[in-house]
Amino acid sequence: MRIIYVYLLDTLADWELGHITAELNSKRFLKKDAAEITLKTVSYNKESIRTMGGMRITPDCSIEDIVVEEKNLLLLPGADTWGDGKHQAIIEKANRFLSEGAGVAAICGATVALANFGMLDHRLHTSNGSGFLEMFCLNYQGSKNYVDQPAVSADNLITASATGNLLWTKEIIAYLDVFELDTLTAWYNYFETGEAGFFYQLMESLPEKEIN
Repeated sequence: MRIIYVYLLDTLADWELGHITAELNSKRFLKKDAAEITLKTVSYNKESIRTMGGMRITPDCSIEDIVVEEKNLLLLPGADTWGDGKHQAIIEKANRFLSEGAGVAAICGATVALANFGMLDHRLHTSNGSGFLEMFCLNYQGSKNYVDQPAVSADNLITASATGNLLWTKEIIAYLDVFELDTLTAWYNYFETGEAGFFYQLMESLPEKEIN
């Protein structure tokens, strides 16, 4: 079983996690032999947080409960509160994830937190545009590894801009290898364009349901 840990913090950007949590939790498009996946929300304590959209979410577990294993993944959403020192523990945990060959997916403000820790200095990454990380991270030394794209996946790290959540989701699903390739392609094209033809391709790519 693979555990996908979703970090919660106040002002969490609701839209950035919408696609990936919905698809992994519903499992509606997973391929037949996909590994079993469990989503767990995690935070610095057990108290509920309020998202940017005003939703209250209570975490399933605390940072101390996270199991760092190669098969697991840590999702770090954007938020306006990443500068609070109480989030240092999850960034240290993210560093351990990468050091031990596990995956980390960070988007928008979470990339700033990684950059401040020095985790982007020697890894390919992206963020909210060229010059953004230099503006907010005085010690950032990773400009030579910055890729000006909505989302970038390299060496178990998947980063994205605030507007790159759809492509970020695609890269995460590809990393987890839980969709067939034609399913993932059709899924992305449909949500990117809204064209009905891609919806039918998506439906046709799914395995036939067994009838008992």
